[in-house]
Amino acid sequence: MRSTAAGSPAERLSRRALIGGGATVALALSSPAISGGGDPAAGRYRGVREQGVCAFRGIRYARAERFAVPRAEPFDGPTLRADRFGPLAPQRGPTTAAMDEDCLYLNVWTPDTHPAARRPVMVYFHGGAYNGGTVTDPLTDGARLAAGGDVVVVTVNQRLNLFGYAWLKPFGPAFADSGNLGQLDLIVALRWVRDHIAAFGGDPDRVMLFGQSGGGAKIATLMAMPAANGLFHAAATMSGQQVTASGPGHAWRRTQALIAALGLTGDAVAALRTMPWPRLVDALGANDPVLGGPLYFGPVLDMTNLPRHPFWPDAAPQSHAIPMILGNTRDETRAFIDPRGPKLAGLNWDNLAARIGAEVKIDLDPAWVVAGYRARFPDWTPERLFYAATTAGRSWPGQVIEADARAAAGAEATWVYQFDRQSPVDPLRGAAHMDDIPYVFGTLDAPGSFSGTGAEARALRDAMMAAFAGLAHSGRPGLPGWQPYRLPSRATMLFDTPPRMADDPRGWERALWATAPYIQPGS
Repeated sequence: MRSTAAGSPAERLSRRALIGGGATVALALSSPAISGGGDPAAGRYRGVREQGVCAFRGIRYARAERFAVPRAEPFDGPTLRADRFGPLAPQRGPTTAAMDEDCLYLNVWTPDTHPAARRPVMVYFHGGAYNGGTVTDPLTDGARLAAGGDVVVVTVNQRLNLFGYAWLKPFGPAFADSGNLGQLDLIVALRWVRDHIAAFGGDPDRVMLFGQSGGGAKIATLMAMPAANGLFHAAATMSGQQVTASGPGHAWRRTQALIAALGLTGDAVAALRTMPWPRLVDALGANDPVLGGPLYFGPVLDMTNLPRHPFWPDAAPQSHAIPMILGNTRDETRAFIDPRGPKLAGLNWDNLAARIGAEVKIDLDPAWVVAGYRARFPDWTPERLFYAATTAGRSWPGQVIEADARAAAGAEATWVYQFDRQSPVDPLRGAAHMDDIPYVFGTLDAPGSFSGTGAEARALRDAMMAAFAGLAHSGRPGLPGWQPYRLPSRATMLFDTPPRMADDPRGWERALWATAPYIQPGS
């Protein structure tokens, strides 16, 4: 990673984002000057000017036939408008946005398009557990991050669920790449960044990946895929880990469940390749034979594209040279399990253990777990204990495993954070899954944000934007007080107001849940 030039916006950003001692975090979001008038241009694409930056939406980076590897889209050709998002990948769930199998589009925000600018590039992958989601969400609009962090921001859509991850290899060698096609889409997108981002003012030698939830898991998986080696130089995952991939046996059971739900017999794969995609999406509601609930499709240990698990039995060696931020929120499961919903209705000490047992992913006696928490935290309510235990036993262990594995391997420095700021908009939400997104993107006022827009929210936004943009600029977070994660101290940044460092802040919970092995859901 190259260091930024002295006095660059990134260095000024880093110097002003101070930590500790009650210091106020103050970052004035810049609006870089854009030379020239009219619509901005990069290659054959014509974008728009907004919020002080140039925005290019809906750039096709590849094409792909169903269940086939993606083919890169030529960069040269007739002039194209890039002023609207491409369609979402087909997926379940209510949406008013257009969906289409032809969904391999990316978006770029840049302070200017001068090739000599050579700004670092931050590439974002969206969440949704490989089965849903999109980067067209207003929370992940890249304009403010591009301006405030002095970076080029790229957001990527790719194939999801059965279209990107169904395991079809048992049908023959024509499907040898199935199970990881969604990952191959991302690799083609990163090759597009390598080959073309200079036209947008970006530096192909300083590419940082960041992603939330499933987006972070996609990054962790890429860190074990040989074809992705060298395409990015730093990474940050936000509540998104992938310790192990799906085994081919479980992946095949899911494909068989899909075929059964569609009522297919005979040459099932021919029907899968030709039937209308909405019918395939409807079948995703069938029961998952491994996890229960709707069908899940994710990366498969195919021994070619993905020849090993990302973080088992250790951190993939090809990822050791990549500096990395790993983070989670303190109350992850408050986003999944509504405190006003039926799972919390009537919660008390008598039924707490049974309700925790239904939600966690580590096989421990829930009554023993509750007894341990009550002895350690005698003043906690049943609700507080429920969310602490379900977060620590379901959504957090993967991060601990990944951070410890990197530290044990002597990998390039790792920095770990815990997002602690409670939502001022909905106090029952706490610091939930996804709540760190608007602080990194600077989209505090976007629909779906629970951050509020007050002084404390703005200060924490400046600190988190500084941290992430600093990693892109120099390979180190842009907060001088953030100490690397090492064993046994496990130094962790607590993103609250103000941010502060702590060693192993949930050490007791970490040790309790490590009593039994963590099994990656879906693997």
